[in-house]
Amino acid sequence: MIVFKQFFSCFFFLLFLFLLYICHYPICQGIGRDLLKTSQANIFTKGGKSIAIHRRTNRRTISNRIKVNQNIRAKEVRVIDPEGNQIGVIPTYRALANAADYGLDLVEISPNANPPVCKIMDYGRYKYEQTKKKQEAKKKQTIFQLKEIKVRPKTGEHDLMVKIGHIKKFIEKKDKVKVTVIFRGREITLSGLGRQVLDHIVEKTEDIAVVEQSPKFEGRTLVMVLAPK
Repeated sequence: MIVFKQFFSCFFFLLFLFLLYICHYPICQGIGRDLLKTSQANIFTKGGKSIAIHRRTNRRTISNRIKVNQNIRAKEVRVIDPEGNQIGVIPTYRALANAADYGLDLVEISPNANPPVCKIMDYGRYKYEQTKKKQEAKKKQTIFQLKEIKVRPKTGEHDLMVKIGHIKKFIEKKDKVKVTVIFRGREITLSGLGRQVLDHIVEKTEDIAVVEQSPKFEGRTLVMVLAPK
């Protein structure tokens, strides 16, 4: 009788485990598929080795965009009229009505203020002016290259004038010029002569160039930088 009871106990226990496995199998299988897809999306092979990659998103958040008209979500805003006068804090629907009366747009110019600050303006014209300002700023940016001219403390007058001619051409193109006096062996004792060469170059180019960096030693070389006036 005892053996019979033990048999039924084992049978029901095994049945319980079997039912538990059946119930949880679809869930485990779904989790496994999700993990497999994630791993396949973030790992690729190269040379037989698996390399994990991190995905980045280039999507801009809405907070980085200028909100205009119905895109303004605040219940009330501080409004500035087209002439720059303060209208005050009013409900957004009234601010939109005021903008409509002017035939213009309501533009959120300070979203982090409490309440947000909006101005009544022509948004299309505003965008055009902002783009124009950026283009003008780019034009004003000075793009230059740093050219280099190498001389020796005993460079002859003819060769030196040729190099000065090159320096003038670079300066006229709005490039900076690094003039380097190279000392070899015992020539390092002729540092005074090297400075004289640089002073001569400065004298010949003073009408179009200024000394941006005074002569100084960098190892066994004496360096000076000239820039356009």
